[in-house]
Amino acid sequence: MPNTTIYAALAAFLGALGALFIYHMAAVRPSLAELRRVAGEHEDLIGGGGGAASERLARLESELASGQTVLERVSKRLDELEGLAASDVSCVGFVRYNAFEDTGSDLSYALALLNRAGDGVVINSIYSRADTRTYGQSVKSFKPAANVSEEELRAIELAKGSSSQA
Repeated sequence: MPNTTIYAALAAFLGALGALFIYHMAAVRPSLAELRRVAGEHEDLIGGGGGAASERLARLESELASGQTVLERVSKRLDELEGLAASDVSCVGFVRYNAFEDTGSDLSYALALLNRAGDGVVINSIYSRADTRTYGQSVKSFKPAANVSEEELRAIELAKGSSSQA
């Protein structure tokens, strides 16, 4: 049986890596190219390259203002992304178990879905030969809101462990 916690952590890691790559290609790389170009013009100005110094200084001031606008926009977007990352469900804990001795195959389960702060839900599905019952309750800072089963506590602990690995 594959370990779903490892798959969930791997998927979260790959998603974050992909988002970082896209952010680098869309925001950081063009900004660095612009900064290199401005630094080259500055070097020409300081080194006595061709063109009027006042024209170059005016152009550099304009480009500096443009660069600051870009930096403010990137900083604002980074703050938005950090806010989203704080609330995403990145901590997952999953425990299968036998709720009753007369049923086999570990058909009952507890599933904890939490964000990095440990806030979210724990869901418990109890299978019996007659029916299946599903319960859920909130979790705050990796602590359940009410009394929970041993399996639910293990699922929360697994989710907490997956947050330290991310």
